[in-house]
Amino acid sequence: MTTTMDLSKSTLIARAQEQMQAQFQVPERSVREKLALTCRILFDGGHDSGLAGQITGRGKQEGTYFTQQLGLGFDEISVSNILLVDEDLRVLEGQGMPNPANRFHSWVYRARPDVNCIIHTHPLHVASLSMLGVPLEVSHMDNCTLYEDCAFLKDWPGLPVGNEEGQIISQALGNKRAILLAHHGMLIAAGSIEEACVLALQFERAARMQLLAMSAGQIKPILPELGREAHDWILRPRRSEIGFEYYVRKALKHHADALE
Repeated sequence: MTTTMDLSKSTLIARAQEQMQAQFQVPERSVREKLALTCRILFDGGHDSGLAGQITGRGKQEGTYFTQQLGLGFDEISVSNILLVDEDLRVLEGQGMPNPANRFHSWVYRARPDVNCIIHTHPLHVASLSMLGVPLEVSHMDNCTLYEDCAFLKDWPGLPVGNEEGQIISQALGNKRAILLAHHGMLIAAGSIEEACVLALQFERAARMQLLAMSAGQIKPILPELGREAHDWILRPRRSEIGFEYYVRKALKHHADALE
């Protein structure tokens, strides 16, 4: 006998969330493992741009974070070459040096104690959109992870290796999870590595969709209340974890050395 056909949408959403929490088991992974896997996932997702871009995860000690070694592409990052650095970019654990552009990550971590992972990349469609001087438009259900959650820095402050750029970018980001950087790329600032990875992939797809839609006509907005509802539903922590594990399984088929 049917028992759910008369239930409200809010009740069904709550029940689905409870089921996801109970049904799915998520493997325990270290910060280094998650970061290495994220590098490989984003490489496969079109975020490769030579040596440009950084992925960091907050460390246990205040003012520290993990990041990849400069000189390696995202497809070469593994657990063994992840560095632990302080906010002055001094290496505390590991060999090699971090990307000097990590300096602006230090400013974001200082400003946002809720952030545990930062992803900054220059994927093709995001970078192309950044050249037009327009913000990201979220007008499709799949992209609602970024609905009212993506800031826009319309003026390029130059190479992000100085403290000035760190201050500008962290202030422009505000309390949002993402920002489109004009003439530059994208940045994600999330509460978990899993969430950051999923958002970064969605950001590039959203930019690609926007460019395609703009070439065909005028983008029509969605109702704000529905955009917010979809945003909150898709960005549940357990859903981000489940999505991340899907991308991990895909990546490990071709990048088994990521965990070495």
